[in-house]
Amino acid sequence: MGKNIYICTDLEGISGIDDMSQVSDTHLESYRFSLERLMLDVNAAVAGLFDGGAEKVYVLDGHGGGKNFIPDMLDKRATQAYLTNDVDLSTIDATIYIGAHAMSGTLNAFLDHTQSSLAWHDYIVNGRRSGELAQEAMFFGNFGVPLLMVSGDEAACVEGKQFFGDIECAVVKYAVGRNKARSIDLDEALLKIRTAACKSLSLIGKIKPYKPIMPLEIIVEFNRADYCDVNVKPTNERIDARTLRKVVHEIKTYYDIMI
Repeated sequence: MGKNIYICTDLEGISGIDDMSQVSDTHLESYRFSLERLMLDVNAAVAGLFDGGAEKVYVLDGHGGGKNFIPDMLDKRATQAYLTNDVDLSTIDATIYIGAHAMSGTLNAFLDHTQSSLAWHDYIVNGRRSGELAQEAMFFGNFGVPLLMVSGDEAACVEGKQFFGDIECAVVKYAVGRNKARSIDLDEALLKIRTAACKSLSLIGKIKPYKPIMPLEIIVEFNRADYCDVNVKPTNERIDARTLRKVVHEIKTYYDIMI
């Protein structure tokens, strides 16, 4: 029987994006190139999943709240879907992450950050410093869905293995400082993504869902006190000028694991 797979995406770890301006300067022609590379990486993953026997593939446009996909370029076999009411996660067998970046504070990582490179300093779950990869995997893991594959820069792929075990990875670039990277050949990158996505389906039943012990203690350290100020809510305890703490007893939505 075919499997149902959910692809999460981000932009920083997409092949061919090797300079911060390609992500941040949306008015430049190079930004359009970045979006086209996003679609090519996604389609390579979609093709690989169907090569491996997938029945349905859903894709999330996950960078900056969405609006990065070029719909006409998306493989027609895939369905664009959000984590709200578009998909019953109990029907999903696995998730993979295309275009990942490493968590904030990672050495030799391209555009490392967690959520906001401006405001967030560290995101800590049950005492373990974590990033967006762990967030995605933790959310899906709550529904029994394992994360099986990551593509991105070398640091992101290393982070994926550190958190989730011997998953499939496709390294498409290497950081040169934080804001620059050295990309591999673009066609080779697509082949690596397709191959890793295909192989990842063989890990279903072998890689466990990522499920930190409940209740979760989530701590976010902000870069400045004013960034902390605007995130104060009744559900958060303020620890100091730059730090908020939240205890999560149940995960129903993605917002439950945020501050």
